[in-house]
Amino acid sequence: MMDDVQATKADRPIPTRPGGGVRASVWVLHLALPVLALWLLVAQPQLDVTWQHPVSHFWLVLGVAVVNMALAILVLRSARARSDGRLVLVGDAFLVAAGFLLLHALATPGVVMGSPNTGFEIATPVGLAIASVFFAAAALDPRSSTAGRIVRAEPALRWGLVGVMCVWALMSVLEIPPLSEPLAEAADSWLRWLAVGGVALYVVAMTGFFRTHRRRPSVLLVALITAAALLAEAMVAMVFAVNWALSWWLWHILMAAAFGFVAYSAFVEYRRDGSAVGLFDGVAGRSTVDDLRREYGGALDVLTTTLERSSTTGVTDDELAALASGLRDRFGLSSGQTEVLARAARSLAAERDQARRLGGLAMIGTEARIEMSEDDLLASVTDTVGERFAPDVMRIGVAGDSGIEFPDRFSTGPWPDRADRWTEDVVSGGTRVAVLEFARSDGEFRDRDRAIFATLAAEVAIAVANVRLYRQVDALLGVYLSPDVADSLRSDPSRAGLGGSVVEVSALFADLRGFTSFTERTDPAFVTDVLNRYFGVAVPAILEHGGTVVQFVGDALLAVFDAPEPRPGHARRAASAALAMQEAIAGIAADRADWPRFRIGVNTGYALLGNIGSREFRSFTVIGDAINVAARLETVAEPGTVLIGATTRAAIGEDASVTSLGEIVVKGREQPVVAYRLERLGGDGAPPGPMAGGGD
Repeated sequence: MMDDVQATKADRPIPTRPGGGVRASVWVLHLALPVLALWLLVAQPQLDVTWQHPVSHFWLVLGVAVVNMALAILVLRSARARSDGRLVLVGDAFLVAAGFLLLHALATPGVVMGSPNTGFEIATPVGLAIASVFFAAAALDPRSSTAGRIVRAEPALRWGLVGVMCVWALMSVLEIPPLSEPLAEAADSWLRWLAVGGVALYVVAMTGFFRTHRRRPSVLLVALITAAALLAEAMVAMVFAVNWALSWWLWHILMAAAFGFVAYSAFVEYRRDGSAVGLFDGVAGRSTVDDLRREYGGALDVLTTTLERSSTTGVTDDELAALASGLRDRFGLSSGQTEVLARAARSLAAERDQARRLGGLAMIGTEARIEMSEDDLLASVTDTVGERFAPDVMRIGVAGDSGIEFPDRFSTGPWPDRADRWTEDVVSGGTRVAVLEFARSDGEFRDRDRAIFATLAAEVAIAVANVRLYRQVDALLGVYLSPDVADSLRSDPSRAGLGGSVVEVSALFADLRGFTSFTERTDPAFVTDVLNRYFGVAVPAILEHGGTVVQFVGDALLAVFDAPEPRPGHARRAASAALAMQEAIAGIAADRADWPRFRIGVNTGYALLGNIGSREFRSFTVIGDAINVAARLETVAEPGTVLIGATTRAAIGEDASVTSLGEIVVKGREQPVVAYRLERLGGDGAPPGPMAGGGD
């Protein structure tokens, strides 16, 4: 990811900094001054005075040639080290300029040669023109494949240029045409066109280097842009100059300024970095820069990982020094650069550690599930902190009757005797429920550490509050909803939506015969007490047999079996629950003849199971003819008995003791209902095993 970010930044133009426009204007003004001076000398020939001093000319040109040769050696060495085609082209540009400048120095009359020589005299414009080709090609930043071919061809290219300069020197000395022609005729024939082409190529070079500078600013790129501009002006001055006049000295000075500025910029960079290995990395091609970024990024990752490991496993300073030395040798870094890399690694290691801890906070927030117990929650927090906050040690103190206790299972490691310590209270609902204690054996806690600890304590407090609130809501949910319905909604809240599905169920309908008259002669509080006692044994009987209480309606209740989750043998379990209810209620009302007794109807069939109501309020219920039949069977049953329908009788099997009542007519139904009075089930009415009975 780091590589992608760096590559993106490399292609993004840099924003204009305050004062950048002023500096650019000053730079353009300085470059315009030589052109203005040349125009003045050409327009006013009387100002273009002559100063003939061969020795000064010789040492000026020779000095520039030596500077160029040094630049060529440095750039080509960097090109070989980085395998960069762009640097090869820049180095060859300096090489060819140095060679032809040396030839031009030899042409100084009265110093080396006794008389002027055409080949030596025009060597400078020829050399600068050839150099412009290499500068322009380099500024275009050749693609990776082309750059690779240039690198492979570098030796042949270098020696080829040396060969061309040697042939030029030989032809000049031997006065072999066309270098034997007089200087004036040579200039008239092709020197002007050579200058036009050179100026155009230097403009291309300026444009290309400037685009690169916009993506990744570099002092040496600015130097190359300036040099290209000065050399273009020098080639213009060569066309209009008069030998030994000021205009003639002007292009020599422009040439010296161009290459001298590049050399000075390289020297400034060298003094700043203290190393020449990466001196021209800012000029290198894009593919090389991307590779360097990846390599430096890898080196930074290695150093950062080692620093992170040092905080947990105790890497020594000698090991870190050896690693830094290896990186310095690998990348040719100076001591200053290595220290910068080390500081960056330390900062990055600290940021990674901070991110790791913040990630731990996020994990605690997402993994703290409300259905956890408080102990499970604190154990999960301990595990996460132990993984994400190492090497710091944390322990959780739980508030109890005897004060704060620190269980071993809530500690991330052995508690150190000597350490910097920090404590955070976990407060939920205004009450301190726990204490987080942190210890650091090596170093002190900083403000950002303490801020994270405070956030962690707040996270734990919120999670504890959620767990407690969930327990309260769950308790209320369990009281007002059947456990099966509550569990179904917990596992899949979408089941709370209106509507439902058609399934086969067994319905149990029960109410109290004579309840109305009982309430007329009995105190309401006592009536409520009787109902609660009855339902207090009826509901457990239903739940023990896997039934779901759907609703209470006064003295009546409706329960279904095989809902909301399907289970085998629902008909037999419904019948067993009905018998168990009657037996339990008989025990309560045995000595109370005036108390009403339950009558129960059980029927099996298909019904719509789901939620009815509105968006604001709804309830879980079952609807269908099978449910209605169970209700009608209950109305014709005698108190203390259980009536079942024909479908239930068929489903529970032949081992049930029943008395057939034949077809009976029930209220609200045109067709008669076949009914049976259930006496007992096989196994003394005990609930059958999971697969016993029918009903599926």
